[in-house]
Amino acid sequence: MKLAICTDVFAELSYPDMLDKVKSLGIDAVEMTAGGWGARKHCNTSELLSSREKREAFLAELEKRGMRISALNTSCNPTWPSETGKEYARSMYDCAELAGKLGVKKIVAMAGLPAGAPGDTTPNWITSTVSWPDFMAPAYEYQWEVTIAFWKEFAKHCQKCGVEQIAIEEFPGTMVWSASTLLKLREAVGDIIGINLDPSHMMILGADPIAAARALKGCIYHVHGKDARIERGLADVDGLLEPRPVTDSAERVWNYVAVGCGKDLQWWKEFFSVVHMLGYDGDVSLEMEDLTMTVDAGVNTSIDALRQTISQ
Repeated sequence: MKLAICTDVFAELSYPDMLDKVKSLGIDAVEMTAGGWGARKHCNTSELLSSREKREAFLAELEKRGMRISALNTSCNPTWPSETGKEYARSMYDCAELAGKLGVKKIVAMAGLPAGAPGDTTPNWITSTVSWPDFMAPAYEYQWEVTIAFWKEFAKHCQKCGVEQIAIEEFPGTMVWSASTLLKLREAVGDIIGINLDPSHMMILGADPIAAARALKGCIYHVHGKDARIERGLADVDGLLEPRPVTDSAERVWNYVAVGCGKDLQWWKEFFSVVHMLGYDGDVSLEMEDLTMTVDAGVNTSIDALRQTISQ
């Protein structure tokens, strides 16, 4: 495995300055947002699609530093029945087209979250049993119909563009938030669909990412190096579902934290050992979203932990 980084953490830097910053950290691979709701500061998708010369100059900046693109990220909610949802979907299609033109074979995305019924406009994440009330089961079935229909069409587009892997990030508040929901989508759409295994999202729901990785053997297409911490005492009172803003770190029952500040290094060594044992030998892309410390502290802490634990 090799270390990469999600570059939105350096969104304030220009593209060349961001590459220099990443290179100074000893990292040679970057995951950049090229669609969806990410910053998209380093990869101007519409500009790059419009000009072969600009694409060549874009790639030249990577090549002269000995760097490469790990994946293009287009995470968002393309199944939201709204103009914004349509814009997200268009950005995903553009991201796949750009990936093809840049020779990038993998994109990272999220499954999206539809509304609960035709005519509704508010996405609904159904987390309770569908047994009661009785309208829950039809709503859940409808959401899966919408989700599968979108991904079947988008997968065809990706294949035409030359994209070989779509790594779906399992994310709370979307239709794919667990190992079993990823496998459900993969079974319906095909093996172009795999998982971007982000252990932090499993941790905050009480799942074991190591056990989940075993269930996902052959389906792991990308890995995010990201940690989470269940805050002592608070989760015992309110459980793990947390609607508070991420900026309310001191009050939340869980927080995203720098790698090693949630699970210890022994846990991370086992996680990467198992993932590697199951056949994954790709990039581990650091996604730093720790709001309890500065960006530089979070990045450096995470890099130090990942270098000690990834299976190289």
